[in-house]
Amino acid sequence: MKTTLLAQALALVAPSQAYLRFGCATLSVQRLDPLVEPGAIPSAHLHQIIGGNGFNATMDPNTDVAERATCTSCTFSEDFSNYWTAVLYLARNGTYKRVPQYPNSLLGNIKGGMTVYYIQQDFGTNGNQKITAFKKGFRMTVGTPLAKDGSNPGLRYTCLQDVNTRFPETADFPKQPCPAGIMAIHHFPACWDGKNLDSPNHQDHMYNTNRGAFTPAGACPASHPVRMPQLAYETMWDTRPFNNRAEWPADGSQPFVWSYEDSKGYGTHGDYVFGWKGDALQRAMDSKSLLSNGIATQSVDKANQCTIKSTVSEDIDSWVTAMPGM
Repeated sequence: MKTTLLAQALALVAPSQAYLRFGCATLSVQRLDPLVEPGAIPSAHLHQIIGGNGFNATMDPNTDVAERATCTSCTFSEDFSNYWTAVLYLARNGTYKRVPQYPNSLLGNIKGGMTVYYIQQDFGTNGNQKITAFKKGFRMTVGTPLAKDGSNPGLRYTCLQDVNTRFPETADFPKQPCPAGIMAIHHFPACWDGKNLDSPNHQDHMYNTNRGAFTPAGACPASHPVRMPQLAYETMWDTRPFNNRAEWPADGSQPFVWSYEDSKGYGTHGDYVFGWKGDALQRAMDSKSLLSNGIATQSVDKANQCTIKSTVSEDIDSWVTAMPGM
């Protein structure tokens, strides 16, 4: 029997049913970044992308993402949004190998990708405030490759002991081999200025009151008074094939690096372009239960089938002497 998100999600969240949690398979792994480098083919570094197949190098904000896409790699079939992050590599003796991704808990046989959350308040309650869904044309980023510290509590890593491990979280890469891999966590800000669908740095139209670890975000300030969904990604990086400590650097440092040459992990960042169809996300945010108001799902098998061809021809699977673009 094909497994759908409906059964998986209800098994996970009952009885509170106060948030959306769903898997999205890998749509593509390539050097495109339509927010930071619109139109650039290729972009500066490699990304892993999930969501609708309307993803391209420009993502014109005047075009409805949900109308351009014909399929989605997410198990909510009305979600044609795009979500992306950098890619994790292993560095060894001047060579690099891309680290594969694997599915999170209760998401079936989804291929790679990420787990996406839209949270009203927390995992126990919807709260009592209006949650305004993102609008057509909305986009944002969180984090920056230039970060030199772990000051954003919403950008964290977990050294997985098993697929269900969630704590402790660290601001930098784990310093020891992780039995079940490394989970990268991206929590986005949830306070909107109520006017701008984007801003020049893709962040100033939002205000971050995130406290990390899926705890309720703080109150929104007067400058950004509109509470939006608390959006988060979890990416499960399968570092298990590289856990032999004898093959790690002789100086005792950990061997993993983001695709923009960040070996500390502070520069982790995520991008988001809204693309839910019609009022589907608003209906979800207005719901007291998880899947009321007819929010449609599709099977994991169907989500896995949604991919796009790479517009950049380069080796992203072999051992290489330099990461793409570096």
